[in-house]
Amino acid sequence: MLENQPYMSAMTGAPFLMFEFKKVVQLQLDGLSDKEIKFKILEENIFQYDKLSSIKRALPYLLKRANVLDEKLKKYVVEQPFDLAKIANLFALMKSDRLFFEFMNEVISEKFEEGNHILERKDVNIFFSSKAEQNQDVANWSVKTIQKLKQVFEKALRDSGIFREKNSRVLHRLILDEELKTYLIQIGDAQYVRALGE
Repeated sequence: MLENQPYMSAMTGAPFLMFEFKKVVQLQLDGLSDKEIKFKILEENIFQYDKLSSIKRALPYLLKRANVLDEKLKKYVVEQPFDLAKIANLFALMKSDRLFFEFMNEVISEKFEEGNHILERKDVNIFFSSKAEQNQDVANWSVKTIQKLKQVFEKALRDSGIFREKNSRVLHRLILDEELKTYLIQIGDAQYVRALGE
């Protein structure tokens, strides 16, 4: 369960990264092990990064994210249109990162429930302050780490389509494919459907 996971700042090194995530998931579907995927991505520079250090930093978290998906959801990521695949990536991000899930669940879904579709900076600041009060690990993070996480969380909202316009802070409810929604509920992941604003 997510409640037992420690809070991590890993998203600073592996934000939404849809292109990279899709590549990792495809390689898993092709039958490669995590070790083989790491080797192939580094050897062939599949992400086309200038610096190998950026790949090495992101890869463990992309693999962790991909590993929370079952085969059906992995196929969804690689076979569905881009907008739908992005929702599966957002789900995997929430499922593999407790802090991001709680942000989506406690801030974004509540905004939708209240009919308040503006995410103000103070909403994000209050969320992080409250987590620092509740948890010593978060309290020990540097100001720089917290600032970076705020940026990365907002970038994930933008990349997933929850923020549609580049500089806008207006939230848009994602249209969840009924088949995906039903499947997530069937496998016991209704809390993530709620966090997506459904």
